[in-house]
Amino acid sequence: MKLTCNFSMSEFECNCGCKMPEDVKSNIIELADNLQVLRDFLNMPIKITNAFRCESKNKSVNGVKNSQHLLGKAADLQVFQLSPNEVADAVSELMEKNLFKMGGLGRYNSFTHVDIRGTKARWGLKE
Repeated sequence: MKLTCNFSMSEFECNCGCKMPEDVKSNIIELADNLQVLRDFLNMPIKITNAFRCESKNKSVNGVKNSQHLLGKAADLQVFQLSPNEVADAVSELMEKNLFKMGGLGRYNSFTHVDIRGTKARWGLKE
């Protein structure tokens, strides 16, 4: 199922293969819309490595109990032409301009975490 011109529902499904709950799908649609804004801003493909997680998958990856991934409000991203910090900087800029819903922004060595929780949250070190 196509969500935006560049993202489909399959990219947001749990990596374990379980069925996504219906109540999570509206969050996924909102997340996809925000990621499309980022995709258009960067003009580069975005790889979603992790989005919705069921409770058992979240436990297996040592995710926090209140993870936004459980709600379908978070995605871990890679943009191959950019470092995770460059991606995070772009998301931060879009959030500050109210073009991307305010939320969490995590900087990791190999990916960038973004979420649409509605409040500002930041973690990870900027190199």
